[in-house]
Amino acid sequence: MASFFIPLTGLQADTTALNTIANNLANMNTTAFKSESTNFADLFYQHVGSTGAGNPILMGAGVKVASNSITYTQGSINSTGNSTDVALNGSGFFVLGNGSGSYELSRAGNFSVDSKGNLLSQSGSYVMGYPAVNGVVNTTAALVPVNIPVGQVQEPRATSEIGMTANLNAASATGTQFPTQVTIYDSLGEQHVVSIQYQQTAPNTWTYSASLPTSDFTSGVSIPVTGTMVFDSSGNLSTVAQGSGTAKTVGTAPGDVKSVALSFTGLMDKSADLSIQWNLLGSTNTPTISQVATTSAVSATTQNGFQSGQYQSFSVETDGTVTVSYANGQKQSVGQIALGNVSNTQGLELQGDGNYVTTRASGAISIGVSGAAGLGTLQNSALEASNVNISREFSNLIIAQRAFEANAKSVTTFDTVTQDTINIIR
Repeated sequence: MASFFIPLTGLQADTTALNTIANNLANMNTTAFKSESTNFADLFYQHVGSTGAGNPILMGAGVKVASNSITYTQGSINSTGNSTDVALNGSGFFVLGNGSGSYELSRAGNFSVDSKGNLLSQSGSYVMGYPAVNGVVNTTAALVPVNIPVGQVQEPRATSEIGMTANLNAASATGTQFPTQVTIYDSLGEQHVVSIQYQQTAPNTWTYSASLPTSDFTSGVSIPVTGTMVFDSSGNLSTVAQGSGTAKTVGTAPGDVKSVALSFTGLMDKSADLSIQWNLLGSTNTPTISQVATTSAVSATTQNGFQSGQYQSFSVETDGTVTVSYANGQKQSVGQIALGNVSNTQGLELQGDGNYVTTRASGAISIGVSGAAGLGTLQNSALEASNVNISREFSNLIIAQRAFEANAKSVTTFDTVTQDTINIIR
């Protein structure tokens, strides 16, 4: 009864198409959902004869669903204001882990943070990334779950370097003094103030004395670090001597001096002894202290220490770097979200919850970072919307409905023909 079988295959194929369209419409508001389309193919043909010219006469057997292909076009990016939301703009997927060593892929960036600080997908899987040690991300290391130090306190860091951009007035009279200060921190996060006193002792020659208040020491005695600075005829810092030592040229050549060593021991709060390098050169390797005929002044000071700070928030940069902010004003990278892709995205298998797994058809996951190897970039506090086009879906719905009705009409027509044939026999 091929007359019944052929339209039945059409009804089955059209039902699949209608289900696909219905699923697309149902997921219009699903984060990063990718719409599907049903593709048909004709079934095998039966050879029923040949023409006089030898051409084969073939009779079709109906239709089948050839594939349900996924449309991976970009969905619109919508801002949410939620720091745990991350949108992927471009190719690739977020890499998710469940602790078993295997990975899943997802476009949905509506993440959350659990009680242990792990960044989780909407299905509860770990968001995988590259680890960071002391704020430095290692993209050659194995992937680990991205962890946010929620509720943790950043340990203090003792100052090990200071710098100063200053000018000493070349027109000052001999004996003129110019005091300035730099705030530093010890290993316990306690704040101290280094007082630096400059005094002109001769033309183009100044002494310096760096010290902490006597109240900062258990002995009640502050021993300053002293020395001499000499400037050339253009006002550039030329040589520096520490204590009664030999003056050395300021520069980067072998034997030159780039910094002055400051050491303070026996602090009142029992913190570790302070060993600080007072950098004399800036980022361009030129001296930051000059001497010209204008008012003595300090335009900037720098130091690399800080006190402890409570976790406040985190953000995700466009390259996937996860940066944490602390109450002490410090920011630190704690990891970098990894992205993955496969050579054949149509070969991925849908798992629900916006997740995909690889198959032999898709190929293995190639893992990298945002913006590299053709992978997209990330946008924090935003989500990718579904790419379902409602106008196209309704058009497809009408076409599928009409095809279904046509096949159903074929069945009823063949039923009428069969009934008339039976009536003839009677």
